[in-house]
Amino acid sequence: MAPEAGKELGRDAQQAVMHVQHTAAPRGQPFAALGLAVLGVVYGDIGTSPIYALRECFAGADPMPITQANILGVLSLILWTLILVISLKYMTFVLRADNRGEGGIFALLALLSPSKGQPHWSRRALLLLGIGGAAMLYGGTMITPAISVLSAVEGLQIAAPSLHTVVIPITVVILFVLFAVQRHGSAKVGAVFGPLMLLWFLVLAVLGIRGISAAPQVLLAVNPWYAVQFFQANGFAGFLILYAVFLVTTGGEALYADLGHFGRSPIRKVWFGFVLPALLLNYFGQGALLIADPQTTLHPFFHLAPAWGLYPLVVLATLATCIASQAVITGAYSLTRQAIQLGQLPHLKVEQTSAEARGQIYMPMVNWMLMVAAIGLVLVFRTSNNLAAAYGVAVNSTMAVTTVLAFKVALERGGWKPLAAGAFLIGFLAIDLGFLGSNFLKIPDGGWLPLATGLGLFIIMTTWRRGTGLLAEQVANTTTALETFMGRVTGEGVQRVPGTAVFFTGRLEQTPPALQQLVRHTGVLYERVILVTVVIEQVPKVGQESRLDLKEMDQGFYRVVLRYGFMQGPNIPSDLAACAEYGLPIDLDKVHYIVGQVDMLAGRKQQGMARWRDRLFAWMARNTADVTNDYHIPASQLMSVGLQVGI
Repeated sequence: MAPEAGKELGRDAQQAVMHVQHTAAPRGQPFAALGLAVLGVVYGDIGTSPIYALRECFAGADPMPITQANILGVLSLILWTLILVISLKYMTFVLRADNRGEGGIFALLALLSPSKGQPHWSRRALLLLGIGGAAMLYGGTMITPAISVLSAVEGLQIAAPSLHTVVIPITVVILFVLFAVQRHGSAKVGAVFGPLMLLWFLVLAVLGIRGISAAPQVLLAVNPWYAVQFFQANGFAGFLILYAVFLVTTGGEALYADLGHFGRSPIRKVWFGFVLPALLLNYFGQGALLIADPQTTLHPFFHLAPAWGLYPLVVLATLATCIASQAVITGAYSLTRQAIQLGQLPHLKVEQTSAEARGQIYMPMVNWMLMVAAIGLVLVFRTSNNLAAAYGVAVNSTMAVTTVLAFKVALERGGWKPLAAGAFLIGFLAIDLGFLGSNFLKIPDGGWLPLATGLGLFIIMTTWRRGTGLLAEQVANTTTALETFMGRVTGEGVQRVPGTAVFFTGRLEQTPPALQQLVRHTGVLYERVILVTVVIEQVPKVGQESRLDLKEMDQGFYRVVLRYGFMQGPNIPSDLAACAEYGLPIDLDKVHYIVGQVDMLAGRKQQGMARWRDRLFAWMARNTADVTNDYHIPASQLMSVGLQVGI
C-alpha cells in the first residue's frame, strides 16, 4: 500500500479515453463462442427482469388500473427506457469511457485522478460522489440474488397455488447453495452459463411472440405518444409507477463493469442483435396477455407459458436467476478488490480460484456477508413485490453518479466540446433524476435499506481513506529520511549480518519504520537490504515489461518499485525473482521479509477526524488483514516489527 508513491509514479492513467480508442475483443476467439460468454456473464441481471418488472407496474405496491391505454403507455415507457438508458447512454456513450479497456465506477474515478490546475475541492467532490455511487452499488448487489431467485421460485404458485408455503424455504436453500459453492470458483460452471442464457433468451422471445398473437394491437406501443398520453391521463400516479418501469434497466451498470472481460464490440452486438429484441418481445407479449386476460396480473410472465411448460419454465427461470446472481456476486468480489487496491477499503482476504485467470477470485468475507444479507432480505420482505420497492433506489443512484462522472471524463479526457458534454449531462441526468424521484418515494416501503447500506459503506470507505492518509503522515513524522539513516548506519558502525532482508515502504525518500525499529532494538542489520515499494497504478493492468524498477544504492541497499494495476494481485517473491535480470540475483528461499505492525492509538492528537471516526478506523485496522497477506510471502520467512502511532 503506497498512496504517496502512487501519486509520484502513476502517470499512465492520463491517457485519453472516450474518443477513437476501441476496446478490442479477445483475438482468435470465434464470435459465436464469445457471444455465448457475453450472454452468460453480462446479461444475466437485465435478462431476468421480465420475470418481475411489468408485473410490478400492475400488481405492485401502487398498481395501475389494467386498461389498454395504461398497458400501451407502460410498454411504451419500457421500450423507450431501454432505448434511451441502455442502448443510447450505456451502449453508445458510456462504454466508450474505458480505463485501459476496463469499465466500472472505479475505473471512472481512476480517470479523474487529480492533475495540475484543477481545484482540489472539485476533485474531492467528484471522489466523494464516486465513492457514494460505489457504496450504493453494493446495496443493489445485496438485493439482486434475493429478488431474482425469489421471483423465479414464485412461479410455483402459478402451477400449484398450494405450494406457496414452500416458496420461501426453497429460495433460502437455493441462495445458501449458490453462495456455498462460490469458494470453488466459477470456471467450471461458467462453461454452461452461456448456453443456458442462450436458451433463456430464446424462450423469452418465443413466449413473447406467443403472447403478442393474443392482442397484436400491443405493438402500437412503439409510438412514444402513448407514453406521453399515459402521463397526461394518470398524473402523479403515472410518475409514481416509474420506480417499476426502471426495473427493466437493472443490470445496466453490469454492462459497463464487464467491459474489460469482453470489449465493447461483442457487448454491443449481442445487445442490439439478440438481447434487446428478446426482451422487448417478452415485455410486449406480457402486455398483450394482460389486454386479452387481465386476470393474469399476478404473474404475467409465467402465464405466457402453456400449462405443460409451466414447471420447465420455473426451473429454467430459477437457473437463469442463479446465473444472474452468480455474475453479481463475482462482480462484488472484483469491485471490492478494486476498492481495496485504490485505498477505499481495508484489506480483506482474497483467494485466487483459477491459475489461468487472475480475475477469478473468491473473497470469503464478502461472500458470507452477501449471503446473510440476501437470505435475510427474503425472510423479512417475503415476496419479490416487496423487494422491488427497495431495488431501484440503489441501482438508480449509481446510474446517476455514472452519468456525472462520465460527463467529466468526456470533458477532461475525451476531448468533447463543452456543448456536447453538457447535452449529455443534462439529457441523461434528467432521465436518471426522473426515475430517482419516483424511487425515492419508495423509501418508506423498503428503499431505506439500500440507502442505509450505502451510507454505512460510504462512512467506512471515506473513514478508511482519510485514516490511512493521516496514518501515513504520522508514520512519516516518526521516521527519518533514508539518506540520513544510511549515514547513521555507517557513522554508528551498525553491525551487518549475512543475509538478505526485504522491507516495504510507501515513501521512497523515507526509511521504513520496521527497518528503523529493527536497528534501534537489535543494533544489527542484514548485509543486503531491499526496499520494496508496491505501487497500485490507477490503470487496470500493468504489463510485465513495466512491472519492476531496480536502483542500486550504497552500503548494500537496493530500491525496488513494483507496479500493478488495480485489477491485479501482487506476488512479491515471483516478481523479485526478476531482479536477476537487472544484476541482483536473489535466493528466494533465504530472504527475510520484515514488515511493520502498526498499533493505532485513537484520539491521541487534536487534528484529523472526529473521535468516533478515529475509533472506527482503529477498529478496522486491528481487524483487517495486513496488506502483505496478499503478497504471497511464505509465512516461515516473515517477521513483524511493532510500532505504536497515535491518530
